[in-house]
Amino acid sequence: MSDKSRLFIASCIALVVTSMTFAIRARLETVFGPEGVGLSLEQIGYAFTPAFWGFTLAMIIGGPLVDTLGIKRITQFAFFSHLIGVVLTLFATNLTTLFTATLFIGIGNGMVEAALNPMVASLYPEQKTKMLNRFHVWFPGGIVIGAFLGYIIMDVMNLNWQVMVATLFIPLLLYGYLFTGQKFPRTERVEMGVSNSRMWKSIFTPLFLFMGFCMLLTAATELGTNQRIESLLSSSGVVPLLVLAFINGIMAIGRAFAGPIAHRLKPSGMLLFSAIFSFLGLWAFTQFSGSMTFVAAGIFAIGITFFWPTMISFIAENIPESGALGLAVIGGLGMLSVSIVLPIMGYILDGATGIDALKLISILPGVLILLFAGLYYHMHKRKQFAK
Repeated sequence: MSDKSRLFIASCIALVVTSMTFAIRARLETVFGPEGVGLSLEQIGYAFTPAFWGFTLAMIIGGPLVDTLGIKRITQFAFFSHLIGVVLTLFATNLTTLFTATLFIGIGNGMVEAALNPMVASLYPEQKTKMLNRFHVWFPGGIVIGAFLGYIIMDVMNLNWQVMVATLFIPLLLYGYLFTGQKFPRTERVEMGVSNSRMWKSIFTPLFLFMGFCMLLTAATELGTNQRIESLLSSSGVVPLLVLAFINGIMAIGRAFAGPIAHRLKPSGMLLFSAIFSFLGLWAFTQFSGSMTFVAAGIFAIGITFFWPTMISFIAENIPESGALGLAVIGGLGMLSVSIVLPIMGYILDGATGIDALKLISILPGVLILLFAGLYYHMHKRKQFAK
């Protein structure tokens, strides 16, 4: 195995750890919720928020440090943060301890994205959209793994929830081993010789700010919905964790074959396509129940499949001078929005039904349809002007 392949595989496994924590955390909602430890759904939302603002903090701090300290050191920091977070989760008993454990997990997740998005872009400079989508196959892929493990361990085998959490040690130790002794590439921004001042200026351009605002909405649509799937679909007549696995299975397949789609639609077209199907999927959830819930889940999955990696690759392709900082800020804004929306969703769910909440969430991709239609037109005109 070449060093390049080993680095890419290790990156994918690190992302599996990140995404498995999302699925496992979704299952822990029932463990620590009203019928378990006794926390309200709003309190659960607050306990889970460090996974997202901790992620944001780690990405925004880790992003510029990737260029100065190097990808290797940030990856090592991610490993030890993950390790501490998993151990603390195993011993969590209340709101405070769950909050603390989730914070370390969030920091580890953020450092993974801060270091490995720019590393993949550096490893494959001519195939950024394709390879970043292929890398991000393992975000939904890890959620599928985590969701099935949670279902089998807790619902089928009736084992303790700590057994489910302990499964995180397997991919964690594996990615730590694969990264050991490897030579990491320098980031693309460093290779290009872009100055720090130019890098910082690039994240205040109108296009970057526009994409940053859009990231707030795309991430809330995708991750906010998936993270609270247990409560949102509690009256649907199906096992929510299996719906989560189904959604993310479709996402993994879609991202694995993103290359031809990216070539045909271009990033701006992919984002418009995603917004339309996300809206239709969320609305379908409010109309369907029973086995038809999986039809709605399929539509929704088609929509959110390309959101995150295409937002990242759009910045990498169109504002490359922003470097690791730009990718970190975009990803960080996405996770920040989820940290805000989770308690709001919990508050709504404490006094309303999942259907009511889903109707409100559907407003987000509705707004994105308008924004991405404008972006598609702008990028099309810019391409024509460049000719």
